[in-house]
Amino acid sequence: MIVLASQSPRRAELLRNAGFEFRVQPAHIPEEKQPHETPADYVQRLARAKARTVFAQLDGTEIVLGADTTVVIDGGVLEKPADAEDAKRMLRKLSGRTHEVLTGVCVKGKDFEDVQVETTVVQFATLSEAELDDYVATGEPMDKAGAYGIQGMASRYCERIEGDYFNIVGLPIPRVYRMLKARI
Repeated sequence: MIVLASQSPRRAELLRNAGFEFRVQPAHIPEEKQPHETPADYVQRLARAKARTVFAQLDGTEIVLGADTTVVIDGGVLEKPADAEDAKRMLRKLSGRTHEVLTGVCVKGKDFEDVQVETTVVQFATLSEAELDDYVATGEPMDKAGAYGIQGMASRYCERIEGDYFNIVGLPIPRVYRMLKARI
């Protein structure tokens, strides 16, 4: 049995839609970037910490899947927004520009731990202040890294992607499948 160390409904939905059997057990760990930590190191560290935390709570026979996603622009990390103004600030930064979405993935079992990172490039449309206000007013940006969800209303602003679409949603399903297939 796979245990998803995440409370993200999007990750659970992606796994379910891909036909994985799993149960959810969130890790509840602090998620703060360390000084001088690269975005790739950051998401891998958090994915590993989530998987290890949940694995330690189990009997050692299950495989734990931990993941963490962030948005990166100009070398800086955009987490989930603190409030509506923070969401607007992030979206202004993304407006008319290209950014990266990184997801660290960790598959942990009794005798193994595999940690990888997936990167997808997204080109955002130029957003007017009215579009920013309207989108933020929906509440959709509030629980998402970078203040947008490509699977929702923000899909209209994502002009082009290079890489794995599912990574932008929060879990690179093809990579997860390859990682699990190597262990199951």
